[in-house]
Amino acid sequence: MLKLTNIRKVFNEGTVNEKVALDHVSLTVKDGDFATIIGSNGAGKSTLFNCIGGSFYVDEGSVFLDDTDITYVPEYRRAVQIGRLFQDPMKGTAPHMTIEENLALAYLRVAKHRNSIFSRISSKERKMFQEKLSLLNMGLEDRMKQPVGLLSGGQRQALTLLMATLIPPKILLLDEHTAALDPGTADKVIELTKKIVEENHLACLMITHNMHSALELGNRTLMMDSGKIVLDISGEERAGLTVDGLLEKFSVGTGKELDNDRILFSKVE
Repeated sequence: MLKLTNIRKVFNEGTVNEKVALDHVSLTVKDGDFATIIGSNGAGKSTLFNCIGGSFYVDEGSVFLDDTDITYVPEYRRAVQIGRLFQDPMKGTAPHMTIEENLALAYLRVAKHRNSIFSRISSKERKMFQEKLSLLNMGLEDRMKQPVGLLSGGQRQALTLLMATLIPPKILLLDEHTAALDPGTADKVIELTKKIVEENHLACLMITHNMHSALELGNRTLMMDSGKIVLDISGEERAGLTVDGLLEKFSVGTGKELDNDRILFSKVE
């Protein structure tokens, strides 16, 4: 599904502010994989997503999606096949447009017929939008004509998740998409995420700072440090791993202790 080979990305190269954000990273994500990614700030997690999504081109290496080389494919073209949610609920929607208009944009963006951006939503498609919204259990199916800016952060993030998967992408990137939400709403969005990923059999990468979520969600856990993937576990090894065990593996793999307070605080949940 997704294959990264020897990816390297350096910012401010050749200056005193040089930062190696990704240091020859290789990663394969198979169809149906749901991998959580954990690591300290600056470990390279969001940079990895930016390289996959096409926010910038890599300095070295290649990016393949379904055996197609997309290393130098622009971001707007990758967006047809790659769904993405950000930490900020305000980033995924247009606040002055209605719920229906936001869904229409997301749907037509990846619709298969030509000149789809000049098309109109049919009554059949509008009904489909309502049915999809009703699955969120937030009453949004009765508010389709209201501006998205009137919704709460949790409602907007749930809507963004729906927009990103309305037509299932080849891979879904979740960049701490519940971090800005209150605990109750975050739990609800996580449950929606699990349901949508499972029902559509999506390949998914999810960045999190919660160590319990990193081990409980999906089928695979990655840890990053200093621009490298230092741990990649799945199967029986992951199933029997505790949070303390995960911390120990990080120490063995990097030769240092994890020192991110936000991650360590999640240990006691």
